[in-house]
Amino acid sequence: MSGYLTTHVLDTARGCPAEGLMIELFAIDGETRTHVKTLVTNDDGRTDEQILPAEKFSTGTYELVFHAGAYLDASGRPPEDPRFLDVIPIRFGMSEASHYHVPLLLSPFGYSTYRGS
Repeated sequence: MSGYLTTHVLDTARGCPAEGLMIELFAIDGETRTHVKTLVTNDDGRTDEQILPAEKFSTGTYELVFHAGAYLDASGRPPEDPRFLDVIPIRFGMSEASHYHVPLLLSPFGYSTYRGS
């Protein structure tokens, strides 16, 4: 089986998928952080393509950066100055060639993640 990476972002405060949320993927090698890809979630809170498809998959340490503040602004959530949550980085390791799913459950004042399926 080849590895690949996906995500799903749910707005738990509004009870719906987080559409239009920008996500960046970075590869981490020691102190070096290399931008790999930028995607935006669709109306189901998912990206239209795999974040890291099988043909580009490599084990290692990665970071997904979720631009929550811009999403919350666009969704009509009254802004704070500064926002409690703005940019959410999640650093994780992929140690085997399998499906890694890193979802984000988001509200204006908290978030959670886990290794999904």
